[in-house]
Amino acid sequence: MTMTPIHMAHHGHSLASAGVVIAVHIGSMYLPSPLSGWLVDRYGSAVVAGLGAATLLIAGLLAAFVPASSVAGLAVALGLLGLGWSFGLVAGTAIITGAVPPANRARTQGRVDVLIALAGATGGAVSGLVVAGASYSALALGGGVIALALLPLVAVEHSKRSTIPTTAVLSGR
Repeated sequence: MTMTPIHMAHHGHSLASAGVVIAVHIGSMYLPSPLSGWLVDRYGSAVVAGLGAATLLIAGLLAAFVPASSVAGLAVALGLLGLGWSFGLVAGTAIITGAVPPANRARTQGRVDVLIALAGATGGAVSGLVVAGASYSALALGGGVIALALLPLVAVEHSKRSTIPTTAVLSGR
C-alpha cells in the first residue's frame, strides 16, 4: 500500500489515479468487516485466516505482475490486499479473544492492536528500502511469500480447534 502511489507516479500516473487505487484499498480493508465476521462465525477463524493468507498471496502476485500502466489492475491488486487484511484481522482477533480468559481480553487485544500498528509502521519503512534496493515487484512478491508462510500456522491452529469438543468451545473452556 505504502509504495503503490510512488510506483504509480514513477510510471506516469496522476495523483488522482493513485488516490483512486488507495481508496479502493482502504475501502476493501474496512467495508467487508461484517462479511469477514460472518465468515468467522460460519466457518471458523482458522479457515478465514487461511482465506486471508490466500487472498494476500493472490494480491501480491497480481501486484507484482500487473503491467505498471494498468490502473485497474493495480486497483484490483490493492483491493485484494485490503480484503485479505480484513479477513486476517477479523480472524486473528477472534483467535486471540478465544484463547484469552475474559478478564484479560481487553488488555491483550490492546497490546495486539499496538503491535499491529508498530508492524504496519515498520512495514511501511521497510517497503521503501525494498523498492529502492530491488523493485515494486520484489516487494509485492515478498508480501505474497510472507502471506504464504502464514498458511502452516493457520493449519496448526485449525487442527487445534478441530480437536476441541464443541461443548468446550461454547462454554469458553
